[in-house]
Amino acid sequence: MNTQTKHKVRVDIRITGIESAVVYAPFNEALEALTGEGYDVISLAQNAQLRIQQGKDSYISRNGNWTREGVLYVPQKGIFLTKNSPIMVNAKQATACHRKGKEFYLNDEQAEQALQDSVKLSGESIPTNRFSENEITNYAFGEIAEKYGNFLREAGIKEMPVWFANTQNKPFARQMVFGDLDRSSGLGSYGTGLDLHLGYRLRGVKF
Repeated sequence: MNTQTKHKVRVDIRITGIESAVVYAPFNEALEALTGEGYDVISLAQNAQLRIQQGKDSYISRNGNWTREGVLYVPQKGIFLTKNSPIMVNAKQATACHRKGKEFYLNDEQAEQALQDSVKLSGESIPTNRFSENEITNYAFGEIAEKYGNFLREAGIKEMPVWFANTQNKPFARQMVFGDLDRSSGLGSYGTGLDLHLGYRLRGVKF
């Protein structure tokens, strides 16, 4: 164990072939703690798969967390879910921006790089029986999109909300929050969520 890490990395899932752990801390510190223990930040698809395997009443299902994806806010273009989150490679700077009550604004190069692997978000809730047909859920959850939609439906969730803030006159990024089942397992970056510095759950996986 990395004795220099001041935040506790709590392993809460150990199953054949995969281990998952969670840290509750400001984003940059949580990221450092997880990677220091050899974990990769979890993706939405991995997160969904573990929820299916652990069940609707498990800790991972009942407690949301940040994932590796980001949400881009680009003037005149829209709002996008990206697998190239600029915050992942600028965690300390982004967290410092939120600590000052400011967005993590992007330059043109950062915005274009993140847009290269992204899908546009509509802001409309997505019916859980349509996950396999929807561009957003297919992008987010990949080959298990339909399976995760069925899991949510069996848990009594008929649609998954998508939350985000308003665009501004220059591009900025927020980190993806994967909501808990009590919040209908929504996707997004909360409307006023300048909260990277406040501490939240960041989950990692190790294979």
